[in-house]
Amino acid sequence: MPELPEVEVTMRGIRPEMLHERIKKIWYDDKKLREPFSKDLHLIEGAKIDEVGRRAKYIVIKTAQGSLIIHLGMTGHLSILKKAQERKKHDHFEVELEDGVIIRYNDARRFGLIAYIGQDQDPEKSRYLKDLGPEPLSDDFNAFYLYQALAKHQKAVKQAIMDASVVVGVGNIYASEVLFLARIDPRRKACSLTLNECEKLVAAIKTTLARSIEKGGTTIINFQGADGKLGYFVQELKVYGHSGEPCKECGTTIESVLLGQRNTYFCPHCQR
Repeated sequence: MPELPEVEVTMRGIRPEMLHERIKKIWYDDKKLREPFSKDLHLIEGAKIDEVGRRAKYIVIKTAQGSLIIHLGMTGHLSILKKAQERKKHDHFEVELEDGVIIRYNDARRFGLIAYIGQDQDPEKSRYLKDLGPEPLSDDFNAFYLYQALAKHQKAVKQAIMDASVVVGVGNIYASEVLFLARIDPRRKACSLTLNECEKLVAAIKTTLARSIEKGGTTIINFQGADGKLGYFVQELKVYGHSGEPCKECGTTIESVLLGQRNTYFCPHCQR
């Protein structure tokens, strides 16, 4: 599933092509994604794109005639086509710009989302975005904030940092990696972390996500950016997917447990 770095990489790929361009046509098929396509999507045709950004794992495209909110789900990706091409299987949506560029959405499992937010609504206050926690790379996400947020949680710290109301964008892959970098056992109760440990965890989250964005994200199965390139942060994963292998730091065997029905990888020696 594309996580925050992959969505950021995708957004950065399409933004230069879309920003300040005018939408000529919207196309979508009759397949249902997470939600059915809204007929109101066509209301954005003819509008100039004022902003292309990201909030959590959502891409937000704003115009004076309304906004688009895009979530890639588990297998969705956006592609940039410089000219019209025959649509492939699992192509479900596209934005055609007046300069001829097409931004096309493909999603084999159809767990993604394409939503229209009317011109009289703020996308940030929509039901998709309004209850989200702070962005992990922002100044709002700091050790004192995290310490206060985790103090309310009895669940495992790994589950807590994956909670989008605590902080957005720390998905399963990165949760294992940042806890290893911070030397914190993922099974510990979130409320047991000290302020000093929260400082280490915040630093690890910021460092790991920024590094993944720099490397084009993480391709485990099928992620690719809008330019078709794979994400190479997978080469830097220290624990995720390495169960049974020696820890790169101490040589102890990496273990895997289920937390919240998700595989969680950690080093029992390095992480306390």
